[in-house]
Amino acid sequence: MLRLHGIIGQAGDPDLAPLLHHLEHEGGIELLFVPPADLGRKRFRLETDRGTDCAVSLDRNEELADGSVLFLDPERAIIARFGEQQVWRLRPFDQAAALKLGWNAGNLHWRVRFAGDVLEVLLDRPLHEYRARILPLLDSGEVSEAGDV
Repeated sequence: MLRLHGIIGQAGDPDLAPLLHHLEHEGGIELLFVPPADLGRKRFRLETDRGTDCAVSLDRNEELADGSVLFLDPERAIIARFGEQQVWRLRPFDQAAALKLGWNAGNLHWRVRFAGDVLEVLLDRPLHEYRARILPLLDSGEVSEAGDV
């Protein structure tokens, strides 16, 4: 279990942004999705999207916000996100389409997991931004959406 005490800053802070950008490219960003029921709490325990068990404690004067940086070192950062992890499920039409989809997902540094023949994209931004990046694959029918986000 990783004990996280206090808020280091916000993901958009100018002094943190360059390091967070670098960590994102290196796969060092973990997201801690905080459900609505836990938003007002000062102490809670949750797992990040990568399975890190975190015990979070905040001082009385600290208020957790979407994008709060809770952990930061040269190799990884843990950032709070409000709500549940959004997942976009994609199914390639055939093996060639699967290669194209996989290449795009890797080239765009999307966080993904596999569920049988479905690629699950873990969303960090609005869905329309992801869709725009593979619109030709969607429009051609090479890739289809497999269920609701």
